[in-house]
Amino acid sequence: MLLLNLKTIRAAQERFEQVYTPEQFRAEEDFKVAAPVALAFDIFKNKLQFRLVGRVQTILELTCSRCLEPFTMPVDQTFDLRYLPRAENTGEGEREIEEDDLTTAFYENDQIDLDHLMREQFYLALPMKPLCRGSCRGLCVICGTNLNRETCSCKQGWDDPRLAVLRELKGKNPKP
Repeated sequence: MLLLNLKTIRAAQERFEQVYTPEQFRAEEDFKVAAPVALAFDIFKNKLQFRLVGRVQTILELTCSRCLEPFTMPVDQTFDLRYLPRAENTGEGEREIEEDDLTTAFYENDQIDLDHLMREQFYLALPMKPLCRGSCRGLCVICGTNLNRETCSCKQGWDDPRLAVLRELKGKNPKP
């Protein structure tokens, strides 16, 4: 687990820079870390509140949603997060979510989970529909051939069998 020990932060502002190997990250369902991960941020300390402002850079391996082939995508994600002790998150009553709530996270035992921070940034960088390229032709719906590599001889038109009776009626009654 990749943790930042907050007890080691003495000054009001400090710099953190670290490079992690891809093997330190477990493969996720949506991506795999394919290159070293550079994490760099400034830490601003205000009593028990910490603000982390920085960036995470790496290359992720994704699966194209059209052709199912793996491809890589560079990630250069910036973040500005505020961390409060978990004890301050009482969760009592209803209230409207404010802008600060979206950039606020919580820490426990004087440690911030950097693995969680980086994975969150990776997910924020992912496209809604990952494509190896914009012109990806995908797979043939009939035989499964990757249409980016070769063509197939499948008939691309599809006749809905539920409409066969209507086609038969139309054939019996030609228009005048």
